[in-house]
Amino acid sequence: MAKIQMKTPLVEMDGDEMTRVIWKMIKDKLLLPYVDLKTEYYDLGLVKRNETNDQITIDSANATKKYGVAVKCATITPNAQRMTEYNLKEMWKSPNGTIRAILDGTVFRAPIIVKGINSLIPTWTKPITIARHAYGDVYKNSEMKVKDGSKAELIVTDKDGNETRQLIHEFKGSDGIIQGLHNINGSIASFARSCFNFALDTKQDIWFATKDTISKQYDHTFKDIFAEIFETEYKSKFADAGIEYFYTLIDDAVARVIRSEGGYIWACKNYDGDVMSDMVATAFGSLGMMTSVLVSPSGVYEYEAAHGTVTRHYYKHLKGEETSTNSVATIFAWTGALKKRGELDGTPELTEFAKKLEAATIKTIEDGVMTGDLFVLSTLPNKRKVNTEQFLDEINERLKATV
Repeated sequence: MAKIQMKTPLVEMDGDEMTRVIWKMIKDKLLLPYVDLKTEYYDLGLVKRNETNDQITIDSANATKKYGVAVKCATITPNAQRMTEYNLKEMWKSPNGTIRAILDGTVFRAPIIVKGINSLIPTWTKPITIARHAYGDVYKNSEMKVKDGSKAELIVTDKDGNETRQLIHEFKGSDGIIQGLHNINGSIASFARSCFNFALDTKQDIWFATKDTISKQYDHTFKDIFAEIFETEYKSKFADAGIEYFYTLIDDAVARVIRSEGGYIWACKNYDGDVMSDMVATAFGSLGMMTSVLVSPSGVYEYEAAHGTVTRHYYKHLKGEETSTNSVATIFAWTGALKKRGELDGTPELTEFAKKLEAATIKTIEDGVMTGDLFVLSTLPNKRKVNTEQFLDEINERLKATV
């Protein structure tokens, strides 16, 4: 067959460890035989980030702004152990955090549902999409240890040099710790608009939850900005689309989520979204079955898997041992990017190919062929565990029959 042509390149961000190995397999087996793949390539592996003093991460984010669609492999965020292992110049920041800040984006994560992999929450029959604010809070905090007898204050100096001070705590009888969090109204507004636009695009209700009864300034600002933007810009659009915006406290939202059937977007502040997305992924089956897309208010999209670099499998791979690593979320990162590229460029054949690849992937699992993480969860009869490469080969056999 003639390869499907692309009009505009994708930004391709390569990554680390086992996901980097799988990244190449997916391209070689499932993409390059069928698509004349055009990408602007950036190696975000830790070695290259260290060589370029992390400039390559910034360059990849700016390229994403230029081309509008990117696909990213999982990357290492280094800790002290990685500093030694990779002989790093410094403990480089999370690439995801850098990219999110440059794109001013919101992260949307949703489970991939297949027959035979049942949710641990029996009522959850539809996907729950977590929308995570991707700026500020604990991820950009300042913190320190405090000695007994110290007094900690918040001090804000305005542009004219005037100070406003507020007591945090006087430490009497014990050492302690403090941290300072911040956010900016512009980022919160971008978060709100991204959430409302995504809800309209996907025709789903959206919930937003904070703890404004306790955090009467910080969290309440989130609530107020969401409410104002919804009332002035989106209320009539939501009514026309037949969808709803709903606000509640975070603890009430958790209770409602557990009792629900799913099928909506749950918008969360940065830390809440980090935690709740893993909870939702695990309840639906596996982080290997969780999609993730970063969406900016201006309509820029960056697709990735929700999981990390699968370090344990990578060390086995380096020893020549067999692995059975789930590649579904990484495949869906590619298909999400290809679908969006086709949609934006007016190339429906590219979008249709991506949909066929997704269908072939799901059919492979529903036929009982799966990797080890799904094998232990599946209720399908006659299921069969395969290794990392065999799983991709099985998908390709089903894909060939449809293209």
